Amino acid sequence: QELPEAVLLKFFRPENTPVPARPTPEQLSNLIKTSLHYPESFSHSFNQKSLCLVPVTLLLSNCSQAVVDVMIDLRHKPISSEALEIHGSFTWLGQTQYKLQLKGQEVYSLQLKACFVHTGVYNLGTPRVFAKLVDQVTLFETSQQNSMPALIIINNI
Repeated sequence: QELPEAVLLKFFRPENTPVPARPTPEQLSNLIKTSLHYPESFSHSFNQKSLCLVPVTLLLSNCSQAVVDVMIDLRHKPISSEALEIHGSFTWLGQTQYKLQLKGQEVYSLQLKACFVHTGVYNLGTPRVFAKLVDQVTLFETSQQNSMPALIIINNI
């Protein structure tokens, strides 16, 4: 018995049909890449001045082509006592929340100041960054993936 000849199937889609591109939760948590720029160690005379201020730059990069709403929250503190023992506690000076909008592929530099009251090793990687696509109707922004700990050593002169 002869087999029927193979017929090629052709799939087509009308050009004017919009395809809704709903980003996955993983894509939404990778909209913004963050990096902290600061000195590895900082020397300060605590005897002359009790507060040590260190300039820190938070670099935000929009990894998507879309316009993204970004919210930065500096009020987050390490919860575990172990983290406090290892890294100690410090304070961000000035504004504690920022809301901004980044265009597709835009890089934004945010100038921050970290305040220390004694020597030690600290983790500057505490800012929490949330983002959502501008045209996305959602109540909550998606938390962005946090990078590795950002350790700084504060020395006394």
